[in-house]
Amino acid sequence: MNAAVKQKIDTWLIGNYDEETKNEIRKLQDSNNETELTDAFYKNLEFGTGGLRGLMGVGTNRVNKYTVGMATQGFANYLKKTYGDAEIKIAIAHDSRNNSRFFAETTANVFAANGIKVFLFEALRPTPELSFTIRYLKLNGGVINTASHNPKEYNGYKAYWNDGGQLVPPHDKNVITEVEAIKSIDDVKFAGGESNITIIGKDMDDAYIKMVKSLSVYPEVIKKQHDLKIVYTPIHGTGITLVPKVLSEFGFDNVTIVEEQATPDGNFPTVVYPNPEESEAMSIGLTKANQLNADILLGTDPDADRVGIGIKNHNDKWVLMNGNQTAVLAISYMLEARKAKGIAQPNDMVIKTIVTTDMIDAIAEKNNVACYNVLTGFKWIAELIKEKEGKENYIIGGEESFGLMVGDKLRDKDAVSAVAFLCEMAAYEKNEGRTLYDKLIDLYIEYGFFYEELISLTKKGMRGQEEIAEMMQAYRDNPPTHVNSSPVLEILDYQTQQGKNLKSGETWKIELPKSNVLQFKLEDGTKISARPSGTEPKIKFYFSVHTTLKSKKEFDETLQALKQKIKDVITDMKLK
Repeated sequence: MNAAVKQKIDTWLIGNYDEETKNEIRKLQDSNNETELTDAFYKNLEFGTGGLRGLMGVGTNRVNKYTVGMATQGFANYLKKTYGDAEIKIAIAHDSRNNSRFFAETTANVFAANGIKVFLFEALRPTPELSFTIRYLKLNGGVINTASHNPKEYNGYKAYWNDGGQLVPPHDKNVITEVEAIKSIDDVKFAGGESNITIIGKDMDDAYIKMVKSLSVYPEVIKKQHDLKIVYTPIHGTGITLVPKVLSEFGFDNVTIVEEQATPDGNFPTVVYPNPEESEAMSIGLTKANQLNADILLGTDPDADRVGIGIKNHNDKWVLMNGNQTAVLAISYMLEARKAKGIAQPNDMVIKTIVTTDMIDAIAEKNNVACYNVLTGFKWIAELIKEKEGKENYIIGGEESFGLMVGDKLRDKDAVSAVAFLCEMAAYEKNEGRTLYDKLIDLYIEYGFFYEELISLTKKGMRGQEEIAEMMQAYRDNPPTHVNSSPVLEILDYQTQQGKNLKSGETWKIELPKSNVLQFKLEDGTKISARPSGTEPKIKFYFSVHTTLKSKKEFDETLQALKQKIKDVITDMKLK
């Protein structure tokens, strides 16, 4: 075994760690499970720019009481350096995962022991409510213990700043520095400030629900379509705490909850991945929606920041929308509704990420609304809203990974409000005698038929990290000149912040923070993006193609042609 790994294990066996933890390590030693021990201790679990996320278990590279405690101590130290003698207040929430309540209480206790005032939710709550709470109570920051949509073995820790958004520069790097400065658990204050903890719950729920209700654009249409047949699944997560209440407040009274997935359960017994991006996670809901002849199916992930929807297509068959399609529908609805209602402002803006469909740019341009592109992650959307505050009016934003944020009263993706908003959209279209899918095809005819797909290559463990780094470096050292017979026209390297036109040789600076992302734009309009995931052991490839669509009758044939084009690109790049 590597000497550095062995030394870390020995430190845990003789240090101030509880006996249960030490016994778990001894069990792994007794079973000669060197691979597991090495993976658990070969590095410290990285406190990244969004916080922690990893497998639960013993070790420096696992989510446990001690890694959560050290992360919290580092965050507390930075807050105290930033705010000095002023009173510091933060909120803490957690999702339905195994150990999430324990980690939330551990986090609360460490902050409280450092003299920080803590508002701890009484039980599980969605991530967007935490973001809203930080702004509503004018707090200095917050934490939610969640691993979002990862499998049941994972947990995590998302850190937030005083604007309700996740940490961005300079705070992200500064907090990381403070966390890395914690060399021993003896530096962590695990107890001693319990009187600094206040339990919160219903009052915040009521304030949040009131805010979400204010986002409705066509309440009069909901009155007419109050019996819209809605099927909702929280996929064993936090959505069950608020989504049904929000739908009721909006005026919908024909909501069916998927019973098999209604109870919060960190084992996620009916799914492998509790992620509405996965068709498997939505399959029980689809069956229910089909049985009931519903109008719309919606699903949220464990911390209720991602939303997936299912609707009937033009052939009367149930299909799941991808995140780009959902964002296109939501953003076009908001722009059209604001214009029709006479509430559109000349300084309205929408925000999307660089890997989200360019169809949104086309829609915004035609509607004379500014559209900004930021790095992947809603924290960058939040940061741009803050930068533009008082000058431009944010109305809606989205990203391809099933994230939407309507309005600026919170600063993270919000599946709770998105569910209600999407149901309102379905009600509006039904009132017009159409489905959301009919609307989507109309948008393709008007703005161009954009189609996107994503593939993820999983590379686990220490070697997996190295393989991902090697793949990205290979694309930088030897970028493709042609893909699927089309010349590469532009290369955008967000790590070096440089764009280059391969035909003219022109180069330019990319005015975004550094990020390990590469984009290749082809002469035929295809766009390919490659980026390692910040939260999972994966490298992701995003493919976007587009063409014109003249009529609804050409839709199926055109869709198949676009799908085939992406398949050919993937084959040519030897990714499958």
